[in-house]
Amino acid sequence: MEKTNNASLYWYVFYNDQLLLQKKADGYVIPCTDEAPVTVARSLPVEMQDGTMAMAAFTDAPLEETDVFMPMGLRASYDHIDRYSYDQAGKAYEIVYWDQHSRFCPVCGTPTELKGPIMKKCPHCGNEMFPSVSPAVLVLIRKGEEILLVHARNFRGTFHGLVAGFLETGETLEQCVEREVWEETGLTIRNITYFGNQPWPYPSNLMIGFIADYVSGEIKLQDEELSSGSFFSKDNLPEIPHKLSLARKMIDWWLEN
Repeated sequence: MEKTNNASLYWYVFYNDQLLLQKKADGYVIPCTDEAPVTVARSLPVEMQDGTMAMAAFTDAPLEETDVFMPMGLRASYDHIDRYSYDQAGKAYEIVYWDQHSRFCPVCGTPTELKGPIMKKCPHCGNEMFPSVSPAVLVLIRKGEEILLVHARNFRGTFHGLVAGFLETGETLEQCVEREVWEETGLTIRNITYFGNQPWPYPSNLMIGFIADYVSGEIKLQDEELSSGSFFSKDNLPEIPHKLSLARKMIDWWLEN
């Protein structure tokens, strides 16, 4: 087990996707202590967006609620901690996930060595590894006064969101948008324009949003990916995604404009 003697640092401690939070009279915060607030299996230094250092750590034992601490799912923590802390917790989780999935060199199978906060090196063949991010697109498709909303089979809940998919090798983001829309719905689109992007640490993605206009086709859902989908007006929207997501931000933008 690891014990670290540091000056007070924020500790982002995880068991799977459960984040350790410290209880306060008015809510929850990320623990800030001289050493790990609980016993951890491994910890790594992480440079945060403002240049300060923090610790990302994971434990092999389930986190338990105490008088001081509360374990909470990373997604659920969005509603209980400030946005900056949530964003940094997401970065810390991506580092932890990378560390756990890069213990051995993919070239020769030798155990890797940590050489920097975000770099590992194989001592045998010299292969270097860095955290990888998987780009994925989101598409808000407009058809007159309606937009297309779908329910994916992997959604955690009954809400409807936007058509989404991962970038493939050799294609541009716009080509990915066209391909995913065609594969998942059978529709053709045009006027593809960039909206925005968002880190999505579940486990290590970058969501990239686009707006597009419907051209032609009847909805033919890709059954293994989507369970339902239809065009909806502002007056008959189904349940839509949580406010933490880029998809919700895009839908809200459409509702306001």
